[in-house]
Amino acid sequence: MDSLQDDAARVEALAGLSRFRREFYECLTLRADALFELTDAVLCAGGPVVSLPELSVEAVHRRGHGAMYDALAQGHIAVSRLRMALAGLELPRGADRQLSIALDVTPWPRPDAECSPERLHCHRPCRCDGVRQTIPGWPYQVAAALGGGRSSWTGPLDAVRLGPEDDPTEVTATQIRELRACLEQAGQWRPGDPPVLFVMDSGYDLVRLTWLLREEPVRLLGRLRADRVMYAPAGKRRGTNPGRPPRHGAEFRLSDPATHPAPAQKSTGVHDRFGKLTARCWGRLHPKPDRRGSWADHQGELPLVEGTLVHLAVEHLPGNRDPKPLWLWHSDPDATAHNIDRLWRIYLRRFDIEHTFRFFKQTLGLTRPRLRTPEQADRWVWLILAAYAQLRLARPLAEDLRRPWEKPLTPDQLTPARVRRGYPRIRRTVGTPASAPKATHPGPGRPKGRTSTPAPHHPVGKKQRKTDTPRHGEAQQQP
Repeated sequence: MDSLQDDAARVEALAGLSRFRREFYECLTLRADALFELTDAVLCAGGPVVSLPELSVEAVHRRGHGAMYDALAQGHIAVSRLRMALAGLELPRGADRQLSIALDVTPWPRPDAECSPERLHCHRPCRCDGVRQTIPGWPYQVAAALGGGRSSWTGPLDAVRLGPEDDPTEVTATQIRELRACLEQAGQWRPGDPPVLFVMDSGYDLVRLTWLLREEPVRLLGRLRADRVMYAPAGKRRGTNPGRPPRHGAEFRLSDPATHPAPAQKSTGVHDRFGKLTARCWGRLHPKPDRRGSWADHQGELPLVEGTLVHLAVEHLPGNRDPKPLWLWHSDPDATAHNIDRLWRIYLRRFDIEHTFRFFKQTLGLTRPRLRTPEQADRWVWLILAAYAQLRLARPLAEDLRRPWEKPLTPDQLTPARVRRGYPRIRRTVGTPASAPKATHPGPGRPKGRTSTPAPHHPVGKKQRKTDTPRHGEAQQQP
């Protein structure tokens, strides 16, 4: 009976992989065969992807390297249709079946590409002394569904490149709206289901995002700096004299425990990695709005955006490091409506996307190609997302092809790297929708006596800062 169930599961998994490959091929509306075989070359390469010319000599890539570069330069991908195909796959969910989606930005470093436009100063962490550094490149904001347990697997759903003129908060809000609508259209979310939870790290303007997405059935969970100041709801005006009622209540300084009232919820326990931990939360807290930064263009009076603060204190960190305070912001202001233990555990699952980024870059070669234009980079990023989705679908079909020094893993514990090792066998079984290449001959090459003009140089763009608007009561100076 077990063998029959296993065979049925393999047949179903093989059919699902075949359907996605066919749908992915239909999403390639121009240079489809070359782009599809390039993706297969990424999956069937014997080791990490180091360059595009090396991929062109793979057996599954039946075309020359010129066709490969032409496909990246002149090809076209129906991104909206591919996004729907990714959203229609089975997504990892938590124990309560709620969708938790991580959002984070990963840079494509291009420090020497002076002829490539639309580069930005991307954040680049330095592990030597902890000093923040930047590097010119293309930043991509990736959305990936998170699972409920410890795993290096995620479900990438979308990727958006940030441009020099883009407002990161506005771009993030638009991406969340479109992704939520895509999940509803794909049947992953229906009216009446729990709101989709988006998990983010520090660096996002969570309060502004909460206001922009107030009409959407989504919730936000992210980390705050430990020096922020929040305020309780305003009470009645003191005294008998008439005047404007107060907007802010008691001050809540995250770094000052003396300003913390009794929490709405408190939970204690023992964790196998962090030791003794204590989680507390306070509801109906809001920051004091300011017309600087992302609020500069807001029309009318600045709103008060309430949320729930979650504080997690642990005994120690892995590696015997000193614990640091962890403050989280949840866009649902009702602190008693959710389990605080579940919130901080979901936030820790956010770091699974870091494993996905590492696999993208170190194994699949996300940042290896030296492409000229950002449009070519966008096509390559979507090919990598489609390749990773095929590995997820091929997971039940893969065998544990481990190295002699690696530990054996059960089928449900296989990592993306081990599934990729067995993908060439799976591809031979599932086949390819790409057509065979036609016989051709080498092109004429560059005409003699002609020299191309130098390519234009593009400076590294900077995000435009919004001008500070005068505060209430201040007169604007005339030139």
